[in-house]
Amino acid sequence: MRGPQHGFRVLAASAAALAFWAPFPLMPAPAAAVELGEQTFFLRAPWKLRWRTYNSTVFDRGGEYYVTIEMPEEAGAGLGALEIRQISGADWRFSFDDSRTRAFLGQPRREGPPLPVQASFDDANRLFRITFPSPPAPGQTVTVALRPWSNPASADVYQFAVVAFPAGPNPVAQQVGIARMSIYELVDF
Repeated sequence: MRGPQHGFRVLAASAAALAFWAPFPLMPAPAAAVELGEQTFFLRAPWKLRWRTYNSTVFDRGGEYYVTIEMPEEAGAGLGALEIRQISGADWRFSFDDSRTRAFLGQPRREGPPLPVQASFDDANRLFRITFPSPPAPGQTVTVALRPWSNPASADVYQFAVVAFPAGPNPVAQQVGIARMSIYELVDF
């Protein structure tokens, strides 16, 4: 039968080992995309998502909706595509000009180099599909700018589901998160 002394010795040995190895942090090895059964997966899917707009009142024209995603260093694959689907909000009819969709490295108002994109918008399903011919690499911050013809006609909180696809054959989608956008009534003071 083991007494409290045994538990203390194990704890002390563990602490000593940790103290010895602490100055030598473990660094992850560079990884390639995971391909299983002829499908491509992220090793670590992107999960940091931010939605911004600087025009947030009903019927505002000329605004852009910025969707920013931080690709983890350990993603294991570049960002091949995004799907952005409206899942809630009072107005389901405001339209987008997919030909003016653009992307860049960095964040809004701190734009880095532009990224080529191919974009389509399915109005009936409220679904954007953005494809990156030159996939952004793991560790990069990517922003996609969507251009509505005008903001929604109704004030509400609009939500969009964002899904990422790794670059590679038969990519498997990974949910990034839900983005929220508040649209307000124009108030005269």
